Amino acid sequence: MTREVERTEDGRWIVVDGRRWRAQDPQLPDDVRERLLHHLGVGRSGVRTAKKAGDDAAVTAARALVQAAKTGLGERGAKWWEQSDDERRARWEAALAALDDAG
Repeated sequence: MTREVERTEDGRWIVVDGRRWRAQDPQLPDDVRERLLHHLGVGRSGVRTAKKAGDDAAVTAARALVQAAKTGLGERGAKWWEQSDDERRARWEAALAALDDAG
């Protein structure tokens, strides 16, 4: 079941259970978004697995993957609406390069 996500009028934020979260950069090409979301899922899975195993170093490494993916998506780091087109592209390209090297 997929539920519709509420967005603010300016499109910069989504609202989930009354809490505001930064939206993904709408300028992301679909293939880039898919790759970043894949890395995000792998990172989140890694956090769960490492926590169950009690492996603090692996938790830290997996959280770094989550951070990099969310930064690439524009959900963390510099606000995408304050970046130029070139800065936005550089952000997601750097995130993908780091994530691809880590995986």
